Amino acid sequence: MNTAAMSLWSDDPAKIDLLSFDAVAQTVADALLDETLDPVALGLSGSWGSGKTTVLGLVGQELDRRKTETQKVLVIPTDPWRYDPTTGAKESLIAEVLAALATEISKSETKTDKAKNLLARLGRRIDWAKAIKLAASSSLTLQIPDFDKLVELVKPKEDDEDSVRGLEEFRNEFAELIGSEDLKHISAVVVLVDDLDRCLPETVIESLEAMRLFLAVPKMSFVIAADEDRVADAIRTRFKATGRSEESDDDQQDPATLYLHKIVQTTIPLPALSHFDTQAYLLLLQLEATATAPELATLVDRCAQVRREGGSVDDIGVIAGLAMDDELAFATRLTPLLYEKLRGNPRYIKRFLNDLHVRQSVASRRGISLDAAVVAKLMTLEALMKPEFKLLLGWFAKGEMRDQLGLLEDEAGRPAPVETLAEGDDGSSDAAAADTAPTERPRRASRATSNTPNTVAGPGQFSQAMVRWAKLAPPLRGHDLSPYLTLAATFAGITLIDDSLPERLRDIAANLLSESTRERASVTDDELEKLGTGDATDLLRHIGRTMRDQPAKQKAAINAIFRIVRRQPGVVTDARDALLMLPPSDITFATPLQFKADDPAEIRSVLTVWKGKLPDGRVKRSVESALTNQGTA
Repeated sequence: MNTAAMSLWSDDPAKIDLLSFDAVAQTVADALLDETLDPVALGLSGSWGSGKTTVLGLVGQELDRRKTETQKVLVIPTDPWRYDPTTGAKESLIAEVLAALATEISKSETKTDKAKNLLARLGRRIDWAKAIKLAASSSLTLQIPDFDKLVELVKPKEDDEDSVRGLEEFRNEFAELIGSEDLKHISAVVVLVDDLDRCLPETVIESLEAMRLFLAVPKMSFVIAADEDRVADAIRTRFKATGRSEESDDDQQDPATLYLHKIVQTTIPLPALSHFDTQAYLLLLQLEATATAPELATLVDRCAQVRREGGSVDDIGVIAGLAMDDELAFATRLTPLLYEKLRGNPRYIKRFLNDLHVRQSVASRRGISLDAAVVAKLMTLEALMKPEFKLLLGWFAKGEMRDQLGLLEDEAGRPAPVETLAEGDDGSSDAAAADTAPTERPRRASRATSNTPNTVAGPGQFSQAMVRWAKLAPPLRGHDLSPYLTLAATFAGITLIDDSLPERLRDIAANLLSESTRERASVTDDELEKLGTGDATDLLRHIGRTMRDQPAKQKAAINAIFRIVRRQPGVVTDARDALLMLPPSDITFATPLQFKADDPAEIRSVLTVWKGKLPDGRVKRSVESALTNQGTA
């Protein structure tokens, strides 16, 4: 995934059809132009983010494509969610239709007075309805006692024949307007209604009533893009408020459903993305910003062809001039979980990619350098598997992350490389570990098992969800994940606390491991000397585990271990075990220099272990120098 060239994906309707929604749009257009279905109201149903608005746009484009020189389809997009609540949804929707027709009448070659007069009469009816709504709203807001007197201010004069109080005659006059000579060039008026499922119940009902009662005349058509279940819920709320039954044991006889189906003749469900669709969509989104227009068009067409033929991404083949191996690998890696967890929802997929990009950007600016594939894998856990991510943070807080991830990847069939397997669990060779720390490995493995939810001893100790996640590429063993997890915890508002460390020791541990020299110095030698043996042991184990999971704290941790053991000789074995928790691959050049010639033999033996595990190089020479200077080579 090319994060350097990537920007955030807009939540606006797609300008390019990446998912072959044109098939749905063409089907809708066929129904709208079918003269036997005049007038008609169609539903376009799908969950939030499924692409309904995009399909509405494609419907408009398809209708425009089918127009002729003499016959035009007038498309009127509307969004009840954005209506002014003080004037009413019913009046707002009708006013938008009248405004669009007024524009067409002004372009008419005939320009007869009949159409202009009808339009003026209808406009006055709407103005009256808006005024009465506003009067009612104002009286409630200002608590005006005499509402009838306020109505008189906006009521038409009794001798005004062109003004009829209310909207009783609206439909007849509207049908006359639609059929007038000035609009004969309009073969159909199609109102594309978006976001109805976002509206309050009153707005939903009023919008539907406008369609049913006032605009249901020949040449009028509606496409209502909304989650049908949510619209039905809004209708039930209205029924409940009026004391009517809002539900039925028989889904087919549910009053809310019957009410909706009385208006909408048929509903076209928007299909969720299939496994292939998800994979192709991830690929197309990544390449949308970097591919040339011809390259992207070719790729979109190729994906559509594979979709029709029931193939896989392998059948897409090579697009001349377009390198997409990395993007395809990224899509293939994430598709199984995104398809399942995001339920084939295009908007959720875009939001996931946006969240991933933001996390990568913030991490990069904080100096956190992790491979994009590693970040994507962690983000999958963080965004889609929150309980499991919280478990990972718990391991991290306790300093058990490397141990647990190693066990998890073993169970997932991702064993450590041969050279890593040769090491003991504490970073030493198996032989050295057996000689110097015979109880550390079993004790830590047992503790890890007891702290892992839904586990049993031995194989199968991790949940199936965790094992499945661990199977995703790339493996995480050996990566320093601590900067990312620390950042993620701050985003989630989670405090990373090792609850296995007694509370009385937490401030001491935090200060000893701090990057601040002042904070480290705040822990005095006298304070360390007064620690009980048990407290000193707990502190050393915590420091060793923290150093193991957070290599950036190595310098402070090594210094803290030496400070404790040099003032608490009785915990020398625990200090040695804590030092051996540092994997040799993480040892820095400066760490061996902190050993002294008069350190106990058990402490000096750590250098010997490290020397046996390190490859030739600068760090190994530092270890050899420390051994030579102490006369123990």
